[in-house]
Amino acid sequence: MRLCLVAAVLALGLAAPLRAEPVAPAAVPVLTLDFERLFDDTLWGKAIAAEMTRESTALAAENTRIADDLIAEEKLLTERRAKLTPAAFRAEADAFDERATGIRAAQKAKAQALTQSFETARQAFFVASGPLIDEILTRRGAVMVLDRRAIIRGLEAADITEDLARLMDARLGAGPAATPGPSGSGPGGGE
Repeated sequence: MRLCLVAAVLALGLAAPLRAEPVAPAAVPVLTLDFERLFDDTLWGKAIAAEMTRESTALAAENTRIADDLIAEEKLLTERRAKLTPAAFRAEADAFDERATGIRAAQKAKAQALTQSFETARQAFFVASGPLIDEILTRRGAVMVLDRRAIIRGLEAADITEDLARLMDARLGAGPAATPGPSGSGPGGGE
């Protein structure tokens, strides 16, 4: 009886360390990935998003300042109207309209360039994730990765988003210095 009790205690003592070891993810042939969450949760994705926010805020402030200046200029022109001949006023008004239209076009081009730069930085981020996705596919014995947003139902064990985010943070950090961010300088951009 004592021998059975000692054997049971020893078995429990040996079983505890076995249970403490991490269990490898089950082999699942199809994995899922939430690309948006990956971008939002990684250092590099956060750096790109932060730079985009900074530059968008700066552009919005510049647009506000320009709009205020144009409103003030238009008000002065309106006040001067009574002192100008109709032809002189028309010439100044046309020049003002042409300048304002040019400024609007330039600001719109800046906004489009900022958006394009952001998309280019995001694309570089996703391209850089490719080899790491392949590594996880191989490690997990899987054959493909599907976008999690397109999955109606699936097991959580198939989702590699967190694993890939950790791997990208460990290997790529805030992004390679050679990959320009929205402003075109440094990892994730910046001035």
